[in-house]
Amino acid sequence: MARPDSGAEPGPRRYTFHAVLRWSDLDAYGHLNNARFLTLYEEARVALMFSGGRAWGVDSFADGVLIRRHEIDYLRPVDYRLGRETAEQAPSVRIELWIEQIQASRFTVAYEMFDGDVLVSRARSVLVPFDLGQGRPRRLTEAERAFLLPYCGDVAGA
Repeated sequence: MARPDSGAEPGPRRYTFHAVLRWSDLDAYGHLNNARFLTLYEEARVALMFSGGRAWGVDSFADGVLIRRHEIDYLRPVDYRLGRETAEQAPSVRIELWIEQIQASRFTVAYEMFDGDVLVSRARSVLVPFDLGQGRPRRLTEAERAFLLPYCGDVAGA
C-alpha cells in the first residue's frame, strides 16, 4: 500500500491485530484504561512474533526477547460503548504494527491503534533478543531478520 501523502514507494508491510475489549479494561470514566493500551500492544506484538514467527519456522523469539523501552502517545480516549457493535461481537480496537528499525542486537516495533477508523494511539517498543539460559542479550539470527524484514522500513548496522 502506498503512503497516503504521496505517490512514493510503498511502506513496510503492516501486521493487523484485532483486540476485543473487556469490561474490566475500563477506567472510572468508562474509557479504556491507559495501562491497558500497553497490554493490547503486547498482545499484538506477541501474535506477530510468536504465532507469525512460528508459521514461518522462526521459533526463537519464544526463547527470549526483552523489552528495553516503551513509549506511548495517547491521542483520543477509547470508549466502551454498548450498542456500537452488534450483540454477536464485543467492542474491539484494531492495532497495526510494523518494524521501524532492525539492528544487530535489537529492533523497534511501531504501533497504531484504531477505534473504528479513528487513530487513538501510537506507540513504539525497543526489543532485545535475549539468551535466557546464559542470561545475556544476543544478536538477531538470520532467520529472525528474514522474518522481520518484510515488516521493516529501516535496516541498520549488522
